[in-house]
Amino acid sequence: MVSEVGRTTRASSNSHKVQDYAAWRKVYDELQPLRDQYGCTGQRVMQLPDNADDLFITHDFPTAEQAGSFAHDPALRAGMEQAGVQGAPQIEIFTDV
Repeated sequence: MVSEVGRTTRASSNSHKVQDYAAWRKVYDELQPLRDQYGCTGQRVMQLPDNADDLFITHDFPTAEQAGSFAHDPALRAGMEQAGVQGAPQIEIFTDV
């Protein structure tokens, strides 16, 4: 599915728990070239107010295909493992309506 002209597709990772936010953030920042490779146009990292290691992350892409390719890239999975992501992250693709 490709988004319509002028719409943004957003890939989001829900309930993304990490062992240590500072260690995770270092790896996340190092993965910027991977996000760029798939055309990421924006990103947002949020934390629960009482637990800095419980994250909600969104990434914006021009198309759902780009978002899906990013989400399934083996380098992303390897980076998440290196960064200390606990358990399997839930990654879903959403489009603006």
